[in-house]
This record gives sequence, structure tokens and C-alpha cells, in this order.
Amino acid sequence: MTNISTELSSTVPPSVFVVDDDDGVRDALKVLIESMGIKVEVFDSVQAFLDRYSPTTPGCLVLDVRLPRISGLELQEHLKRNGINIPIIFISGHGNVAMAVRTLKAGAVDFLEKPFDDQMLLDSIQKALEIDRRSRNAEHWRTQITSCLNTLSRREEEVLRLLIQGKANKVIAHEMGLSTKTVETHRAHIMRKLGVNSMAGLVWMALSSGEYHEIPDRLPFTPPPNDPRPFSLGPQTFSLS
Repeated sequence: MTNISTELSSTVPPSVFVVDDDDGVRDALKVLIESMGIKVEVFDSVQAFLDRYSPTTPGCLVLDVRLPRISGLELQEHLKRNGINIPIIFISGHGNVAMAVRTLKAGAVDFLEKPFDDQMLLDSIQKALEIDRRSRNAEHWRTQITSCLNTLSRREEEVLRLLIQGKANKVIAHEMGLSTKTVETHRAHIMRKLGVNSMAGLVWMALSSGEYHEIPDRLPFTPPPNDPRPFSLGPQTFSLS
């Protein structure tokens, strides 16, 4: 039986990274956010943030739009280009609708104009931290699923690709030049290695990995959603067998 953790086990608490060149704003935000029991790191420039930040650290970014040398918008573009998906909350004393739309379209969680309501910022931070938590958990179980799929032999992977297309054992045997019994044996090995006991489970793992694109629009069964919760046996792990 294959047990895959749906929650990323980490002792590292999330941090809120504040980047603003105004000393007073940084200090006020640090006091406000720490009052909620959340770890805060403050920076007066984008470069200072980049020199210290590690993408492995969970958290979110509270980012001023206008900063010396490198702007908040340029940082957002830099992070996106490098595949760093830290949730961003923009703050600005010189914002406009076009700027807000631009940042939100690029994936920002929120855009707040100074002076903003403290509770509004705290709500946005809680939302951003939850987005980051879910994103990291999703990546965690995708990695585990991929690891399971990597245990398959080349022939088993070939059989799996045909199975998730909804093809019967006899059809697969004909296409691969194998006996039906051999295909059935490969299928049993695949089920055992992946810890599943149904075609729906196989399709779910294939969808979750993002490595298989052969699944047709119509299948002789209903594939599960791309989410581990339907298989959850408890708050920490799920089993597909």
C-alpha cells in the first residue's frame, strides 16, 4: 500500500517579507504583523530582499510599488521569470487603476493604496499565507506521486499510458504484441507499485503528476478530481489502496 502525505511536514514557520524604502512604514508594518504572531522580515530595497530570500522559505511578500533602483513591479516580473511563486501583496501611495490591474493580472494577491486599513492588510496576508501553504502542499504531493511513477519499468509505463486511455487489456495486448495475461501481470505490478486498486486511482495519479497527457475526453469510468481529498483517510495522509 502506498501512503502519500498531503501535508508538507515543515518546522519552518511562514514569514511575511516586507519591502518598503520608508523607515516609518517598515517599522509600523513589522509591529502590526508581529502582533498577529507572524514572523516578519523587513527590507529597504529589492536587492536587500533578494540577497536574503530563499524560495524554500514559506510565506508571502508585502511589496511597495515604487522603490529605488529596482521597482516592486520589476521584482514581480523577476520572480515570475524564475518560477518563484511567492504570493505578493502590493502597497502603494501613488497607485492607480491601471497599475493595480497590471499587478493583479500578473498574479498579485492584492493591491492596497496607502493609507490602508490595518485589518484589510492583515486579511490579505492571511489569504496570501494560505495560498502559499496550499501551493507548497500541492507541489509536495505531486513530487511524491512522481516518485512513485518513477518506480515503473519502461514496459510498465507503456502499459500505463494505454490503460489511462481507457483501453481494455486485450486491446493493449494487441497493440503491444503481448499476451493478454502478460498485460494483466503488468497491470497488477503497476497497481501494486502505485498503491491503487482502481482505474480511477491510476488516472488520478497520472493527472496529478502532470506527466501524462494521453487521457481522452471520454472514459469508461469517471476519473477523480485532481485533488487528494477524495482519497483522504485522515488529516495527514491518504491511501489509494
